[in-house]
Amino acid sequence: MKLSIRISIFILCLMPIFSFAQKAARFKVIALYENGGNHTKYSAKAKEWLNQLALDSNFTIDYIQNTDKINTEYLKQYQLFIQLDYPPFAWSDVAKAAFEKYMMQKAGASWIGFHHATLLGEFEGYKLWKWFADFMGGITFKNYIPGFAAAKVNIELPKHPIMNGVASPFVIQKEEWYTYNQSPRPNVEVIATVDESSYEPDTKIKMGDHPVIWSNQKMRAKNVYIFMGHGADLFDNESYKLIFKNAIFWAAKK
Repeated sequence: MKLSIRISIFILCLMPIFSFAQKAARFKVIALYENGGNHTKYSAKAKEWLNQLALDSNFTIDYIQNTDKINTEYLKQYQLFIQLDYPPFAWSDVAKAAFEKYMMQKAGASWIGFHHATLLGEFEGYKLWKWFADFMGGITFKNYIPGFAAAKVNIELPKHPIMNGVASPFVIQKEEWYTYNQSPRPNVEVIATVDESSYEPDTKIKMGDHPVIWSNQKMRAKNVYIFMGHGADLFDNESYKLIFKNAIFWAAKK
């Protein structure tokens, strides 16, 4: 067989591989997660689930455990920023400025935050990040249910894309249910609230109007905050996984 023919056959064999590689990068995600404290099991399970979803759905995802790498140039490569159980403190000033700029982009930027993203206040010697508190609806952290509770979550915006296929109410079997100094409702679009009357076991730690999923329409970038995110058991919950999956493709516009 002539060398030219062999080369042609080799190229033809490689074409499906090249095609798959091109298809694989639908969009890029950066995920900031904690690698210590009470959320290590959640982070580990979230990474496992996200990696499989990325493989199945043809997108790429990178992980970081602190904000050292974050600057404006670094964030340009990512269409979605996922804040997995990472609090809004201990960020470098450069990272803060870059993130604020990123969230004011209308194209090529989006954000999904979980659980610890509303741990807003004076923690570990860090001052309140006022911009982030305003981003989360003008709230600060007040209390939580240390013994955990099961609860029903009522969907207020069933037509929102992240709620596609999710029944209302859905049940979360175990969560801390943070309370805040006030409801974020006046400053955000509330997508779902927890029914405090359904807490099991019951508790006095309540706040009345209690949003747990919302979006800040003042940002140009698509964004959604999902409070539930303490334990790895959430990835046994079909409603939770569907909301997470829907949020990714809505936020990334894919």
